[in-house]
Amino acid sequence: MSYSYEAEKAALFTDEGQRNFLKVRDFCQRMLKEAGAVRADKAMNHWGSGSSWTMLAAMDRLVEIGELREITSNTWGQHRVFVSAKDF
Repeated sequence: MSYSYEAEKAALFTDEGQRNFLKVRDFCQRMLKEAGAVRADKAMNHWGSGSSWTMLAAMDRLVEIGELREITSNTWGQHRVFVSAKDF
């Protein structure tokens, strides 16, 4: 079985999922201000316990809502790099 954003997305809307999503979002915003980009594995370190696929879904959700833009392709999920979508 492989990662599917649509399959993992629902976990983001639980109480625990929302709390963890906000931690990841806040970290991403800090990193964008400090470094201009953020790598998925660094953001995932700020997630509580749970599935790494749900953690990746949090990053994809940030892309979906227009906060992040991915600048990598054909790489392992944890090595994906994101920048602010507002810059594009």
